[in-house]
Amino acid sequence: MNLFRKGEDKIKPEELRIEKLSKVHAEILKDFNSDEQDLVDFLIEDAFNQQDRRISATYLWFLRQTNELIAYITLTPDYVKLNNINSELSQKFKDKGINFKSLPALKICRLCVKDKYLKKGLGTLLIQFSINKAFILSLDVGCRFIYLDAKRNSDPKKDALHFYKKMGFEIYKNRNDRETPMYMDILPFIKTLADR
Repeated sequence: MNLFRKGEDKIKPEELRIEKLSKVHAEILKDFNSDEQDLVDFLIEDAFNQQDRRISATYLWFLRQTNELIAYITLTPDYVKLNNINSELSQKFKDKGINFKSLPALKICRLCVKDKYLKKGLGTLLIQFSINKAFILSLDVGCRFIYLDAKRNSDPKKDALHFYKKMGFEIYKNRNDRETPMYMDILPFIKTLADR
């Protein structure tokens, strides 16, 4: 499913190479930059340790032509409490005899695009990548949602909440001014991907 990809200045999937983070990437990480310094710090200082401890997995996105690291995403298993999501969806589960308090999810822990590549469609591709990973999980062990904490910014152009809403995420609950937990029900995507 190709979500919201418009314009000639967008980076195409065939222009990218995705690699799972490993020790061979140590020097390359130092050249990654973003206005979101905490996301850069996580990539350089914590991502490999968390991955090595099997807490999360980080995927690096490179431009094939230049071999430049332009984005990354970190994923981990999680769950969504049904009493915190959309009451209509929660009721649908109850109507089907699914009386669990929570359901499995894939959490996007970190998502970052190098500043000069913002507004080039990479965020959309990163979300599509997450949906594909969640689909694989749904087949192997079960996964129904993607969950994340949208980083808030007082500058509306940098506030991630609007991007995630455009991508189909809904607010899970309002927590504070710094981040807003959000979720996406992946069932519609699962049905589309299963038909391929």
